[in-house]
Amino acid sequence: MPSLTPTDLNQIRDQLNRRLQALRGEVHAAHLARQAADLPDTREVGDRKDEAARHQFDDLDDAQEQRDLDELAGVMAALQRLDAGSYGECLDCGEPIPAPRLRVQPSAPRCAPCQTAHEAAAERAH
Repeated sequence: MPSLTPTDLNQIRDQLNRRLQALRGEVHAAHLARQAADLPDTREVGDRKDEAARHQFDDLDDAQEQRDLDELAGVMAALQRLDAGSYGECLDCGEPIPAPRLRVQPSAPRCAPCQTAHEAAAERAH
């Protein structure tokens, strides 16, 4: 585990829990908004431009919701690593993730070099 004190770990746990609650709220709100948007509005008469704009906004909303879901999964995984005692160990190389990186991005699963390699591999796969 990196050189984080028990106080640091408690602060990180609190930060992760706050972010978890915020993300759950955002995902829930997006779900409610999607349900409301799916209801037909019989008062509104639109044209193709309106419909195209609505689809574009739907695509943006979908992308934002996916980012929130991805971040939510990362936060939950970080909390599991905290509980398991493996928090702060890089998932790829097993080396400690530097404490400054964890303070800035508490859900970071990898050290910076491994994260860069992971992102490059994902980019090549697309």
